[in-house]
Amino acid sequence: MQAKAVLITGGDGYLGKRLAKLYLERASQPVSLWIRARDQEEFKRKGQQLCHELCETGAQLRLYWGDLRAERPFDTLDPEQIGTLIHTAAVTRFNVDRDTATGVNVEGTRKLLEFADGCQHLDQVALLSTIYASGLTEGDISEIPWDGKEGFSNFYEWSKWSSEQELIRNHGHLPWKILRIATIIADSEDGHVTQQNAFHNTLKLIYYGLLSILPGKPETPLYLVTGEFAGNAVFELMCTKRAAKIYHISHSRNESISLGMLIDLVFAIFEQEDDFKKRRILKPLYSDGESFQLLVDAVHQFAGDVVNQAVSSVAPFSKQLYLNKEIQNNNLVSALNDYHAPDPVALIQNSCRYLVQTRWGRK
Repeated sequence: MQAKAVLITGGDGYLGKRLAKLYLERASQPVSLWIRARDQEEFKRKGQQLCHELCETGAQLRLYWGDLRAERPFDTLDPEQIGTLIHTAAVTRFNVDRDTATGVNVEGTRKLLEFADGCQHLDQVALLSTIYASGLTEGDISEIPWDGKEGFSNFYEWSKWSSEQELIRNHGHLPWKILRIATIIADSEDGHVTQQNAFHNTLKLIYYGLLSILPGKPETPLYLVTGEFAGNAVFELMCTKRAAKIYHISHSRNESISLGMLIDLVFAIFEQEDDFKKRRILKPLYSDGESFQLLVDAVHQFAGDVVNQAVSSVAPFSKQLYLNKEIQNNNLVSALNDYHAPDPVALIQNSCRYLVQTRWGRK
């Protein structure tokens, strides 16, 4: 029998590509990447780009395509060849609508796990999730299954929690791992950014004076990691055979910064730019949750497009900025050979400088 392959769904996504590169460089088994495509033409275009980015001859790399909304999105794959399965494919926007979150994240995970049930030689299956699947829960956030009783800020959080529940409740017989990842803000500790998310967009709004009111409390902890840390952690965790385990790919509170510290740090970087200083933009004022929701409602009714878009982009995750979460990562630290948390101040400074210098990737 030929060597069993590692299958990575979402193979053209940020973490999917990182994991593919790590496996191609460090492991010996074949790598199969499943990517989302509407048709053969889109698949060909994405596949050519992937092969170019991964600098791969094709000897170990195989590409497949489908759509998680399809009835059987993994029919082109041979389940007999799969030994390791890493499910990264998902819509990761905080403002995702319920139908999309359900169809792609929840139902897509169910279809993937049903495919995994048919993989007779499967050694392990990992579901990539988020620490924000904890929803509105405060206090200790342990590496255990969550009940979801406190509710959620948005459908993205809910969908990732529901995906975890699908795995644990209906496919617990599989050799599973759940890997909950914190917010990725840079590729590495040098601050280089190739994929932007709500974190980067919020800083852009502040830089251009479009967010004078900020939801949250200054003391709220923020859990931020690099893509390099997340990718290496996932790869190393998949090299262990321990099943039915949950890991937080995150740093602890003592290794993290608060919302207030973040704003102070980014303003110190922003104020080094002449165009920012000339506009004399003040730090945003913190708003309580009720007042911010009133602002959101009013903006939707009366404000112009720019202000409306600015507030609307922050609103889906605003409730998280009031919550005192103590993310626990004991399982992660004990499993990694060389756990390392970067200086959070330096990471923010480096990332912020890169964003300003490139004007959020435009230069």
